[in-house]
Amino acid sequence: MSTGDLEIFARVVTAGNMSAAGREMGLSPAVVSKRISHLEERLGARLFQRTTRQLTLTESGQGFYDRVVNILAGIEEAEAYVTRRNAIPRGTLKASIPTAFGRMHVAPYMGDFLEQYPDMRLDLELSDDFVDIVGEGFDVAIRIAELEDSSLVARKLSPNHRVICAAPSYLEKIGEPTSLSDLSKFNCLTAAAQEVWRLEGPEGPVSIRVNGNIRTNSTEVVRESVIAGLGIALRSTWDVGSELKSGKLKIILPEYHESSRVAVYAVYPCRQFIPAKLRVFIDYLGNLYGPEPYWDKGLKLPHLN
Repeated sequence: MSTGDLEIFARVVTAGNMSAAGREMGLSPAVVSKRISHLEERLGARLFQRTTRQLTLTESGQGFYDRVVNILAGIEEAEAYVTRRNAIPRGTLKASIPTAFGRMHVAPYMGDFLEQYPDMRLDLELSDDFVDIVGEGFDVAIRIAELEDSSLVARKLSPNHRVICAAPSYLEKIGEPTSLSDLSKFNCLTAAAQEVWRLEGPEGPVSIRVNGNIRTNSTEVVRESVIAGLGIALRSTWDVGSELKSGKLKIILPEYHESSRVAVYAVYPCRQFIPAKLRVFIDYLGNLYGPEPYWDKGLKLPHLN
């Protein structure tokens, strides 16, 4: 059994169909199908259930895939053991990045990154959804969250500070809340699934349900709405740091902020050996942001002072 057949099988699983796998490997769908059929004949078991619209793993196929991934990773690590010192980051890196964060804090720096690593190509998909990294074939995902235990590896790139804020023009018209309970009297702007604000304050962790006259699936709509003076929002400093520094926005209820366990992470499949293209991408962002990210410099955050 050749490692080439194993690579084709694994690529079909991650790509979701034989045509896509063939395009990624430079093979025709017919060749891919033939190699998979030969592999099934050799194993004496069906690896995929095939329909005109869908290709799914059988139970045997899933068990085989789980083991093949480890075999291929081991081969890659063995090869890298010899070539690691001379490895040049090359190839396509596929990354999933939150929409606004990617636009503001990743895209502006990719010219410099590619100048440093000219043999690399970037496939950046911006989405606020948590993608299936392995199933959808991503090398890495940037996530801003309090991560739960999983089989994935996470590297912290920077802290994430989220504060309650509003435009002075809104506060001049409506007044300013003096307690969390007061928020029920104010227009609180939220994106989907953020109607409950989970905060830390003098009394410890606290959750509060908020309401407002704008609900959207876009965090950028919330950002523009709070700057425009339409209400109060819970925003990250990487998103509104410049507005807080300029006075366009003001932190209110400064004793409350989002959990300190929330951070900006690079999340990637668990491997003992990280491909050079992934390592340099994560290192670049980690060095760019760091423990005190540039968007927080010069910003007075009450809970940190």
